[in-house]
Amino acid sequence: IRIIAGAAAGGAQLVVKPGISSAAQLKGKTLASPQLGGTQDVALRAWLGKQGYKTSTDGSGDVNINPTENAQTLKLFQDSKIDGAWVPEPWASRLVLQAGGKVLVDEKDLWDKGEFVTTVLIVNKKFADEHPETVKALLKGHVASVEWLTTAPAAEKASVINAALKDSAGKPLAADVIARSLKNITFTTDPLAGTFQKLLQDGIDAGTTKQADITGIFDLRTLNEITGAKTSAAGLGQD
Repeated sequence: IRIIAGAAAGGAQLVVKPGISSAAQLKGKTLASPQLGGTQDVALRAWLGKQGYKTSTDGSGDVNINPTENAQTLKLFQDSKIDGAWVPEPWASRLVLQAGGKVLVDEKDLWDKGEFVTTVLIVNKKFADEHPETVKALLKGHVASVEWLTTAPAAEKASVINAALKDSAGKPLAADVIARSLKNITFTTDPLAGTFQKLLQDGIDAGTTKQADITGIFDLRTLNEITGAKTSAAGLGQD
């Protein structure tokens, strides 16, 4: 694969029961993450490690981490079967607004300039080499979409996104949930390539990722051609 653009940044938080106010209270507690080895899972394990806790991919350790599908996490939290979760939007907002949780850690506070990648656009390298115009057309649409997301009025943006969610998932989000979620997310075509070495190292430290050479994973040439900008690959590919 090649990463050819960013899509979204930010919007991940550790939400816990109201009675938990510090990392010192997490020993022996059970926390959820969306998926073993996923970005929120790694962020949670890395943060816990810096608080002096040991975790394991089998769920054991000083703090129990249970990779759980987000919708199930909400139900488990509401039923007091877990003590918290490190989740992306809109689930962080749902845990706060619909389940009475409180934010213990906002991941943006752990990154330089508060920027960390959430979603990127990738393509199969072989396909991209064989169909460059198709990839360029995809990128043009993507750039236009992100531009609209960054300039549209909040109410219009929420309305359009909620209509799409209703079509795809069968149910829109509550107005307060989508409003809070959108405040926490930055839509951007910059994949924040400069953060990827830290992402890799955090995964290695958490025990979910093997050491790897990610040089060449970015190809931002077409993105920069379309936008006229100079989005950096941070030495990890072409720009």
